[in-house]
Amino acid sequence: MPQVMRPTGSSLSEINMVPFIDVMLVLLVIFMITAPMLQSGIKVDLPKTKTVKQIKQARVIITIDKAQRVYLNDKPVNIHLLGPEVKAKVTDPAHQPVYIRCDEGVPFGSFATVADELQESGIRNISVVTVPITEKARARY
Repeated sequence: MPQVMRPTGSSLSEINMVPFIDVMLVLLVIFMITAPMLQSGIKVDLPKTKTVKQIKQARVIITIDKAQRVYLNDKPVNIHLLGPEVKAKVTDPAHQPVYIRCDEGVPFGSFATVADELQESGIRNISVVTVPITEKARARY
């Protein structure tokens, strides 16, 4: 039986982009969900002020959450060991800033205790992290 040769037409030379687009959309959704969590793993409602200075470099950050737990760069730390641990991370204690992120519901006494521990260990440049007041919030103040 003779074989009949049929022309095959055009060859498949295009890349199927649908799987690539699917993967990219999934990655986009993952990054959109996780990006806000990358700022800090500790949930803190910061106080609102009119003047806010942006922090552009990695700094030593102390966080006090609603339960008055103290964290040094997202790691829990004992309040009595806070001063020496911060001093070990700071190269120039008199001039290098140390930032305190404190939940606005925390009593002032807890904030004062943390600031006192830092000052006793020689840290002189202490700054408080805040968020800017929005227009809606300005009407309430």
